[in-house]
Amino acid sequence: MSDQTASEHGSSDAESLARVIRRRHMVRRFADRPVPTKLLDEVVAYAVRAPSAGFTQAISLVKLTGRRVRRFWALTTLPRGANQHQLVTEPQNAWLAGMITAPVLVLVWTDRDAYVRRYAEPDKGWGTDPDAQPWSAPYWWVDAGMAVQNVLLGASANGLGACFFGVPVDRADTVREAFGVPADQLSVGVIALGWPTDEAPIGSVQRRPRRPATELIHEEAW
Repeated sequence: MSDQTASEHGSSDAESLARVIRRRHMVRRFADRPVPTKLLDEVVAYAVRAPSAGFTQAISLVKLTGRRVRRFWALTTLPRGANQHQLVTEPQNAWLAGMITAPVLVLVWTDRDAYVRRYAEPDKGWGTDPDAQPWSAPYWWVDAGMAVQNVLLGASANGLGACFFGVPVDRADTVREAFGVPADQLSVGVIALGWPTDEAPIGSVQRRPRRPATELIHEEAW
């Protein structure tokens, strides 16, 4: 590849990435249309290409489709023992009424102990006491955030809509048990995926103005 061709290719990639970043937003209502398995697998696999501190590779995902999606919502939003039919007939709020239309949910998990073990290895040398390891920020959460962002951008690049949200703290163990997730996994949250509707974006972005970059990006010093 010539230098000129490489330069043009790089420019094209940069422009495409910029467009995806600018148009990405959280989608909270989805069209009644399935996501092809091949496309879903490709988008979710973007997560494993995210940076991984120490190449620990301890971010895991669980894809839910069909009846398992409805089971997730029942476990996390309904009173225990309630009829799942209430999800459709009596959604608790407008947010839930929209989100239950997502045909796919991706549960995101992280393994804190895997990072602790990795950074106790000789090439890191932080020691085996997790409380004494000098984490400036818990890498298990940082890596999970980068993996999620890869999926969000990948979804947008392929015309899909996506929304990241958290699992209620008091229901995390229930979700873990329902879907066979090992006890050492920490719940990061969930990515809803599907084809977006034509509705305008909703949520906090409609109620709060976007702060200008000049307020958040500082040159040389704060």
